Amino acid sequence: MPEHPPHWATRLPFYYGWVIVGIAFVTMAVGVTARTAFSLLMPPLIDEYGWDRGLTAGAFSFGFLVSAVLGPVVGRVVDTRGPRVVILTGVLALTAGLLLAQSIEQPWHLYVTLGVLVGGGANMMTYTVHSQFLPNWFVHRRGLAISIAFSGVGVGAIVLLPWLQSIIANAGWRAACTVMALLTLFVAGPLNFLVRKKPGEIGLRVDGLSGTDGKTRARGSHIADPAWVAVEWTLARALRTRRFWWIVIGYFCALVAWYAVQVHQTKYLMEIGFTPIVAAWALGAVSVVGIPGQIGFGALSDRIGREWVWTVGCGGFATCYGALIALENSPSTALLYLMVASQGFLGYALTSVMAPIVAEIFEGPNYGSIFGVISIALLGGGAAGPWMVGVLHDLTGGYRWAFLLTMACCVISAAAIWIAAPRKVRLVPGRIPKL
Repeated sequence: MPEHPPHWATRLPFYYGWVIVGIAFVTMAVGVTARTAFSLLMPPLIDEYGWDRGLTAGAFSFGFLVSAVLGPVVGRVVDTRGPRVVILTGVLALTAGLLLAQSIEQPWHLYVTLGVLVGGGANMMTYTVHSQFLPNWFVHRRGLAISIAFSGVGVGAIVLLPWLQSIIANAGWRAACTVMALLTLFVAGPLNFLVRKKPGEIGLRVDGLSGTDGKTRARGSHIADPAWVAVEWTLARALRTRRFWWIVIGYFCALVAWYAVQVHQTKYLMEIGFTPIVAAWALGAVSVVGIPGQIGFGALSDRIGREWVWTVGCGGFATCYGALIALENSPSTALLYLMVASQGFLGYALTSVMAPIVAEIFEGPNYGSIFGVISIALLGGGAAGPWMVGVLHDLTGGYRWAFLLTMACCVISAAAIWIAAPRKVRLVPGRIPKL
């Protein structure tokens, strides 16, 4: 029997879906910021304990690898128990990690707290989990809804990171951990008790449409391949399809490009002559311009198709790397602005279609498990990109060849998603022929 929704949700079903989006927005802002704050905590940790930079930074990478391992497990739990239990478990793990980190004495304490508990907890609160249930709430506005939810990451970076930095400067890194832990526990935690996997669990419908609405009856018109859609996709069946592996390739290559520049651009800009303040500004500005890009291109993907927006995102990162290469010989402000705009406004559009691409190909009761395994490629690419670029830099003495290789990854990623072809399974609303 479905749970009974709140009285106001029964009368205004359309808005309940957007309440879910709002909760996801806040949770993404808090969860991703808590993980990203590691970069703010690292300098005082090194100063206090005297550990090597590589040893200290390794805790973040270790947490990322743990997140990749957790991906399939998280997907299975979302399918069987729903997202609420996963997100709330993440809230508790992240909170515990931040509070216990204040008592660390040995490097392994750091890896367990800020690495495993904070990194793994953040993973259970953010992209991987929300990508597995938000698509269930929307069809006609799927890209827009997901892009708004994920834009919380940019808002969190703009609002929370400077605040945490000021706390570290005035009261120390332990105080910042306490504040972030309390914010996670008492803001993100209670909100997520309202989260449900799909509208049918509380007697509602996708997009807030009633059963007598003509739009609901016409929804079948968006199916382009009835034979494919008729299959109940399990993980085992999905693994035997070419589409699954093209998505894996596309997502891995895209995340190589994303995280390689995120980790290396600040150091690179300083090496070619920009001041530390300008280099730090450029990193923050990417998050700022990424917010309208995510939302705008997410909405556009509902009109023109997911492949086009994925291509725009890959093109944005390729342009970003091209600008970085050009900056080596001509460190101009115009090229710096181009690098920031292409990376943030265009590149961050990828997040708005990551979930819809998989949902429109493998939609069904096992979608969470399928996306959970695909998330290994996402997190694996995020871990491999910075490492690959660092190794190539050490071998060649510069970033040029590493950046060129990463531009090639952008081309491969775009091509892979076109071959996976979600448009050939389900049409986006803007491509449905008018009756």
